Amino acid sequence: MSDLIWLSAAQMRRIEPHFPLSHGVPRVDDRRIISGIIFVLRNGLRWRDAPAAYGPHKTIYNRFIRWSRMGVFNKIFASLAA
Repeated sequence: MSDLIWLSAAQMRRIEPHFPLSHGVPRVDDRRIISGIIFVLRNGLRWRDAPAAYGPHKTIYNRFIRWSRMGVFNKIFASLAA
């Protein structure tokens, strides 16, 4: 599984403050989901073609859409560029 994770623990700590808080049920591993999003976008795949090791493709897709609409990725990119 370690070859499927795109972000190191240190990189994840840098972007973690920009993620929205979980309400109710704890979210699955954000690092795994972010890696799945990166994998799909980088390789130009359909969401359903993401390896199962990243979790359910519907979860990866929903998280990408929800966080995109909330501006999470824009905040992360702005923070890293600063």
